[in-house]
Amino acid sequence: MSKAKTLLISCFVVLSVTACAPKDQAADMDYDQTKKMVVDILKTDDGKKAIKEILNDDAMNEALVIDQNAIKGTIEKTLTSKKGAEFWKTIFEDSKFAESFAKTLQPEHEKIIKKLMKDPDYQKSFMQILQDPGMDKKYYELVKSQKFRSYLEDVITETLSSPLFKKQFEDELKKAASSSEKESQ
Repeated sequence: MSKAKTLLISCFVVLSVTACAPKDQAADMDYDQTKKMVVDILKTDDGKKAIKEILNDDAMNEALVIDQNAIKGTIEKTLTSKKGAEFWKTIFEDSKFAESFAKTLQPEHEKIIKKLMKDPDYQKSFMQILQDPGMDKKYYELVKSQKFRSYLEDVITETLSSPLFKKQFEDELKKAASSSEKESQ
């Protein structure tokens, strides 16, 4: 009987202790409450200070640099892959996108060309080529050659297919059509 009493008293003590213990509140906290608590913590001065310390940590900066290199590598792989080439080919068929892209790059291209034209070494090399006495004869032979004519045809075709040129040409055609309509009325 003493074993039965001991077992009964032990069960009563265990039930009393567990019944009176507070509930585990962390388990009952839902996502929104947790999110709000974390945001509130981050908005405090201590939270801001902790974030600054993390960002100033050398190990963290190294990890960010590594991540930036990984991002750069991923972008390069994506842009130079077959799928990337197909994507760019498709997207440049849209004349509005191609025009805005060309306009965005145009100032940089102009800067590079102007910089080259101001470079004394570049100017010297260019002038040497143009002032060569045999160049007149070579220019004339070149212009008359079938190879040059084929090249010129390719350049003209490329120019005509340029998105910026297409847009300018479309605008000029629209202006001409509207002015001819006004004249005929």
